[in-house]
Amino acid sequence: MRIRTTLLASVATLAVVPALAACTENASSDGDKGGDARAVTVTSSDVACELSAVEAPAGTLTFDVTNTGSDVTEFYLLGSDGLRIVGEVENIGPNLTKKLTVNAPEGDYFTACKPGMVGEGIRAKFAVSHSDDEAGVSASDQELIDQAQANYRSYVQDQSDQLLLRTKEFVQLYKDGKDDEARALYPKAREHWERIETVAESFGDLDPKTDAREADVDFAAGEKWTGWHRIEKDLWPQDATGYRVLTPQQRATYADDLLANTTELDRRIHATGKDALTYPIDAIANGSIGLLEEVATGKITGEEEAWSHTDLWDFQANVDGARVAYEGVKPLLATKDAALADELDAKFGALQELLDQHRSGDGFVSYTELSKDEVKALSDAVNALSEPLSRLTPAVTS
Repeated sequence: MRIRTTLLASVATLAVVPALAACTENASSDGDKGGDARAVTVTSSDVACELSAVEAPAGTLTFDVTNTGSDVTEFYLLGSDGLRIVGEVENIGPNLTKKLTVNAPEGDYFTACKPGMVGEGIRAKFAVSHSDDEAGVSASDQELIDQAQANYRSYVQDQSDQLLLRTKEFVQLYKDGKDDEARALYPKAREHWERIETVAESFGDLDPKTDAREADVDFAAGEKWTGWHRIEKDLWPQDATGYRVLTPQQRATYADDLLANTTELDRRIHATGKDALTYPIDAIANGSIGLLEEVATGKITGEEEAWSHTDLWDFQANVDGARVAYEGVKPLLATKDAALADELDAKFGALQELLDQHRSGDGFVSYTELSKDEVKALSDAVNALSEPLSRLTPAVTS
């Protein structure tokens, strides 16, 4: 689970928390006069969010986000309502730079830096103007784009269907006190969440209720801990000092809450009409990048499943989702940068081969069984894939 996130949803909402500070853009009104008007630099400090421009021509925009602060930060491009996430890049450590690439049509937007990855962030208006020289899309490319969007929509809806089905089975086992069976089903049910995690997390009101880790909850501020990991701790309390197991009534409360939120997630994913989710080609590509980022920040460290240690199940599911998103846009990528497609195929294959070494039965060994060298090897393979994957969005939107 990341703290808030991602794209793709047309009706996504973010948790509303007071802004950290006022935005202090030092922008010109016409972008970088000495270079590409669609290339914007962003400097995110602990108290400010400085952009090199407050507007850009329509088309493929790149935001090079440098963190000069002392805490991890994120950067968002939001729609005119300040809620819809057009694109985001997260987990930018101090002194690091990451790039966000989005295809933005003419319109009004907001930018937001989020030092500490909490709250509403440091926001400011951003305008995308009409552009006569915006690159058109050929008929053959549009056909590939339409197919990629349709396929990805079907994939997300199918995973959501399976998530809801297995969540119903899981919560019933848990309520009935069939703990061994519930523990066996836990990672299998969650893999459907992890495969579409960037979509699920786009619903900022549901994600914290469903997938928050104990370490992410601000109990002092009155936040309540619910969802998968609350139940996980009750099923695997062996690492929790002085923990008192939940009563049957408490079990029913948390189980019913998880099922209700998962049901609502599924309803939103299947929404039609004006509430239907949209899957622009840049969002699909960025979703692939985002899922691999999930691996790098939560699964490879063993932080996600602190009680069950089933992190490798999540790891595999995130990689599954990243690969499916990539393969959806691969036919388009092959027409634009075949060498990059070959490199991504090879790096996905190498990572999968390494993961397969840790399979056990129909799943994986416990994260606690991995040696430091094995964790490092997995981390190195993720990093090796991350670099070419970071070039996917610019390539398919060029």
